[in-house]
Amino acid sequence: MSDHEHEIEFVAERGSYSVVITTALIVLVMAVFTWVMYGMARQVFVMTDVMLELNSSIKSMVTTLDNMSDDMHQMNVSVTGMDETITEMNSHIGNMNGEIGAMNTSIGGMTTDIADMSGHIGSMTEDISYMSTGIYYMGSSMSRMTYDVGKATDAFTSPMSYMFGNVLPF
Repeated sequence: MSDHEHEIEFVAERGSYSVVITTALIVLVMAVFTWVMYGMARQVFVMTDVMLELNSSIKSMVTTLDNMSDDMHQMNVSVTGMDETITEMNSHIGNMNGEIGAMNTSIGGMTTDIADMSGHIGSMTEDISYMSTGIYYMGSSMSRMTYDVGKATDAFTSPMSYMFGNVLPF
């Protein structure tokens, strides 16, 4: 036997336990990370569905308000035409005498009432226009919400930079 045969060193099995424990911890951390990302993805999915439904409702509201505005405008035109017709009729009836003169006074009151109605319908049409503007501002807010969903999507495509605040170079 040579002198070097007794120099063989025995390596303890302890190192293999640390490898198993380290691997188990890595798997546990990845499982927790995957669970957290899955939860975030579900929330973004729900938020996206809500935004799609909201967008559909807003489109329907804008269409309805536009139709209402058109109808109010047509009513305004019709009432204005009625006002002009009644005013003309008032001048013809003014030429009559006797009891028809009392009718003339009543029709003059009706003319004033219809003229007042015409003014109110004009302001109602303007109010519908303001409501339409509000709906369009809601559409702008939807655009900002869509931007936020894009940022959330970016966080899923690059989770490490999302988690560490863009400190890392990737």
